[in-house]
Amino acid sequence: MEKVRLGIVGLGAQGGLYAGFLADGKVENMVIGAICDIDPAKKDWAAEKYPDVPFYENYRDMLDSGDVDAVVTCVPHYLHPEIGVEALMREIHALVEKPAGVYTKQVRELNDYAAKKPHLTFGIVFNQRTNPLYQKVKEIIDNGEIGQIRRTNWMITTWWRPQGYYDSSAWRATWGEEGGGVLVNQAPHQLDLLQWICGMPEKVYSNVKYGYQRNIAVEDEVTALLDYGNGATGVFITCTHDVIGTDRFEILGDKGKIVVDDSRKVTIKRLLKPESELSDSMSMQDVMKIFMGGNQSDIYTEEVLEFESVWGAQHIAVLENFTAAIVEGTPLLAPGSDGIHGVTLANAIHLSSWLDKEIEIPFDEELYLAELNKRIDEEKTTPVTS
Repeated sequence: MEKVRLGIVGLGAQGGLYAGFLADGKVENMVIGAICDIDPAKKDWAAEKYPDVPFYENYRDMLDSGDVDAVVTCVPHYLHPEIGVEALMREIHALVEKPAGVYTKQVRELNDYAAKKPHLTFGIVFNQRTNPLYQKVKEIIDNGEIGQIRRTNWMITTWWRPQGYYDSSAWRATWGEEGGGVLVNQAPHQLDLLQWICGMPEKVYSNVKYGYQRNIAVEDEVTALLDYGNGATGVFITCTHDVIGTDRFEILGDKGKIVVDDSRKVTIKRLLKPESELSDSMSMQDVMKIFMGGNQSDIYTEEVLEFESVWGAQHIAVLENFTAAIVEGTPLLAPGSDGIHGVTLANAIHLSSWLDKEIEIPFDEELYLAELNKRIDEEKTTPVTS
């Protein structure tokens, strides 16, 4: 095919962003094939903005129309796996938004179906994987430049959301419509990057607060302890009530340390010898020099890298990579099957707090779904009111 015709399901903020990119010709070899939304107001807006683009009120009708070669799911989280399967079933390439779903069982069903269609392209919008900063961090880890990971710490609290944000739509911050709070809405990219760069933990223990500083049913404060199973540990902290906010990601290895500040600056300190060798070989006199703030250039080197973020560039890069995978067979930066990892972490964090115990990965998916459904039922009978 000369141009991939993309069907956009959901013309909200994200769907509108993609439509604009395609209409402006910012994505090579991709055009708008059709738009779908259940909101009549969006239909009127699309008719004025994109008069030559077919519009559908039912996504299945769009998939059956012959107007699209691929689809992107800009809809509530629960619908991502469903639409992905329906598209692949019709031999249509699928690009799902993050998160891949709300719970691992539904995401696994999507992955299993996609595996039966290897000739189709199945991707997920993990646009942060296109960020040169995080690509560099992953490269350093994969190359073993800071050695074996001993500890990870990520505090990402730059998600401040006032009460008015949650009150703006009935589906926001609900178990039944959104499937959770900060873990499924704001932080999926960080959960993906954490496991993409550092690997999946084997156990999770969490302290999660629900409706802590906002009048909502879902989580707005999370502290999770990660156990990687080889002695390495990690801490993941996020919330939506910190108006100042911090974004700091540290990875400690036995041969150095990486610190990422504000997703813009990376400081890499590489030890000249592994920490264990320094411990075994240094005299107390040498140690005292360190304690007293002496020159440490004979212990480690330091490199500081700064990156600029261009608005929209990462999402365009995802669309271009997805298109290239369809047209040229280019490998995906974010295969759709990878979407289950971040959902697994979010589910494990929830389940640990619900059961007040450490959760091993993989966990009982049916148990998670049962506990989630309890909260959905409670929400129906005792909704949060202002």
